Amino acid sequence: MALCANPYFFTLSTLTSVTKAEVIAEIADKTGIEKADVSATVEAFFKVVKDSMADGNNIYVRGFGSFVNKKRAKKVARNISKNTSIIIDEHFIPSFKPSKTFIGKIKNSKKIKEMAA
Repeated sequence: MALCANPYFFTLSTLTSVTKAEVIAEIADKTGIEKADVSATVEAFFKVVKDSMADGNNIYVRGFGSFVNKKRAKKVARNISKNTSIIIDEHFIPSFKPSKTFIGKIKNSKKIKEMAA
């Protein structure tokens, strides 16, 4: 059941989440590598991504997507409860941009289309 006319918004009951442990278990099952080794590899991947991005580098994974640092401009925000303005300096936030291949796979997924209906 959709929350609004846009088919990409779903109720919480139709969405499922996958934990890191489940991803590790599935990789171990599909490759035959021990869970401990897969876990160490996945953790190392996450550490490389975080450290590289903290150093100001972007990471591009062909066919999957890009981990990039996005610049947020300096802006004035309001604290409504105190009725004051605060200045938020420019800063960078981590972001993920999926590749066209990845986006196409999701758009053409039968399961996603069923969830939208």
